[in-house]
Amino acid sequence: MFKIQKGYNSHVSKTFRLPEELVEKLDKLAFENNISLNQLVIQCLNYALDDMDEGEESAPTSQ
Repeated sequence: MFKIQKGYNSHVSKTFRLPEELVEKLDKLAFENNISLNQLVIQCLNYALDDMDEGEESAPTSQ
């Protein structure tokens, strides 16, 4: 189960384009849990990567 945590130490700056509706949902969830949007996105991505099927990790990505 996904549980929201607080705090991370080191950072790298990147830019991503996300659908407006998704950002609105994430903003609301971050506000309700008193964490930054950035912290929430990091946790969501870590959760997705940790729960990915083994075969999906080696799939090629488009750049």
